[in-house]
Amino acid sequence: MRKIMASWPRWAGYAAACWSLAYGALGLFWALGGEGFPFGRTDPDWEPGLSVLGDATRDVAAPLIAMLGALGAAAGLAIARGVRRGRPLLLGFAWAAAAGLTVVVPDNRVLMLVAYAPLLVVFAFTGVPGGQPMSELVPWSRVNLFIVLAGGLLWALASLAHQRRTAGRCVACGRGGHRTARWATPAAARRWGLWAVVVAAAIPAMYDASRFAWAAGIPLGITEEFWRWLDESGLRWAGLFLSLMGLGGAILTLGLVQRWGEVYPRWIWFRAGRPVPPMLAVVPASIVSVIVLSGGLTFWRLRMVHDYEWEMWATWAPSLVWPLWGVALAAATLAYHLRRRGACRSCGRGGPLEAQPEPVRG
Repeated sequence: MRKIMASWPRWAGYAAACWSLAYGALGLFWALGGEGFPFGRTDPDWEPGLSVLGDATRDVAAPLIAMLGALGAAAGLAIARGVRRGRPLLLGFAWAAAAGLTVVVPDNRVLMLVAYAPLLVVFAFTGVPGGQPMSELVPWSRVNLFIVLAGGLLWALASLAHQRRTAGRCVACGRGGHRTARWATPAAARRWGLWAVVVAAAIPAMYDASRFAWAAGIPLGITEEFWRWLDESGLRWAGLFLSLMGLGGAILTLGLVQRWGEVYPRWIWFRAGRPVPPMLAVVPASIVSVIVLSGGLTFWRLRMVHDYEWEMWATWAPSLVWPLWGVALAAATLAYHLRRRGACRSCGRGGPLEAQPEPVRG
């Protein structure tokens, strides 16, 4: 498995092409009248502003999905084969696909399901309190968002690999024949990465504080009537669970600049003293950063179509800064990666062999 992951520049283009072909086939299926079109007003979660595709119709969107899927399959195959002709157009399409599928199309339901994942695992064995079926908590329209996100991540990998390959850089680490830029050196990354970590850890604290207050019986930022409803329905404890998840995330974020984020601490006795694999932090933090960014943009869309209720500011105001949280977490993750990447095993740059003139090309 480790070898497969390390060879991602080779298979990313093929994987993006396969995903595009499969999702394009779904679009064709929907265009021909198949069931399960997950966008527009057929979405059971539909409300104004929730999704950028909230007004999409099967007649228009499904054929477009099929067409874009076919184009994506061709573009992914071209990337996998290292085609250099039309590089700006190909990279433009690839990065647009990555951004659209990771940030634009998904919404805050992805973030919600990720946060509630531990509870959903428990409910899968014990059943949902109140007898609600799991299919209502995780309907196809929500599952589809994760499929879209996965496609976007594959396109991001394919785009990065092709950009490096066609620029004459090492596809594994991205280094070229010139010296590392000053901002990307470990010392510089530690300085600006610290500020990014502070922001990424502080922003969710505003959300956590309000939910902790609700659990303690303090209606911070909400009306007394709304707090009584939370209490009677038991949802204030769900808010407490989310705040605990947020607190755990903030602590893990601090690990991006702490010693225990690089070497396992003593309390993890079975790994104590061993180096933490950098990708163990980089991969999940990168994915969470785009999920948070997408979720934060959703709240901005919702606020643009719904009236602001200032008496209920705690239900919406903390979420408006989540796009900054996502960007800060992405920056903190990049800084952690730059500090810990070391010498590249493929091209030798970043270590004693850094003076070699030619990078390894994929």
